[in-house]
Amino acid sequence: MKIKNLIGLLIIGLIIFSCNKDDDDSDNFDAVAQSITDDNTLIDYLKTHYLKEGGGLDTITNGETSLMVDSRLGVQDISYNDVDYKLYYLSENEGSTISPSGIDSIYFTYTGMLLDSTVFDSNLNYSWSTLDGFIPGWQYGYTNFKGGEVVINEDESFDFENYGKGILFIPSGLAYGNASTGLIEENSPLIFEIALKSVKLRDIDLDGVYSNDEDVNNNGDVTDDDTDEDGIPNYADTDDDGDGILTIDEDTDGDGDPTNDDTDGDGIPNFLDIDN
Repeated sequence: MKIKNLIGLLIIGLIIFSCNKDDDDSDNFDAVAQSITDDNTLIDYLKTHYLKEGGGLDTITNGETSLMVDSRLGVQDISYNDVDYKLYYLSENEGSTISPSGIDSIYFTYTGMLLDSTVFDSNLNYSWSTLDGFIPGWQYGYTNFKGGEVVINEDESFDFENYGKGILFIPSGLAYGNASTGLIEENSPLIFEIALKSVKLRDIDLDGVYSNDEDVNNNGDVTDDDTDEDGIPNYADTDDDGDGILTIDEDTDGDGDPTNDDTDGDGIPNFLDIDN
């Protein structure tokens, strides 16, 4: 059944992706081989399609500039569950404010399509949601864009200008994997046309450090940073370095930001430095 709204996508995404992990374990699915297949499929698509003036994707028929050589096309190298993927994104407009991490809250719209242009889901009514409830391709892909600037209209309503807008080309391993749902068959790379109007940074553990600033290794994934190696990633750990002092209490200058306090001057902020 076609997904009707954002909440539906969230629920289906969580259920399907969880089931997909079980399927991979039980049937010896070769995720590495599939990632290579998906990349070749996406490259073929990018070589044979172009972005029409005014928006929308179409097949090249008269020498149009392919997506593959479009200067706005970027590629993101991602390691997920020990498998290497390439996520392609086309930036029609990067945006002007801040980029989300994969766990931040975004105000956005999207249209999801198969490679044959079949639309399997769409939500064109802007709404807020957190990225960590969605497929990994969204959690990584949206980080390439920024929100826009608020504009107050004469009737006191508001809108945004210069916001992020573009297209994500997601391999199946960062989408629904070898599971199927609705119009999406197993091992299907997906396309999402997205618009990102605003971003709210989150501090999930309320330790005074925005969760996206707890990506210590700067790989775009906050879930694999665990400074004290206690099994709790920094973004969810109230004592990141395990020194017995809460991160929020390592704000020695009292400015509300523990990231700029370095008592021993070794270049490591106190909240990540067990010896400060």
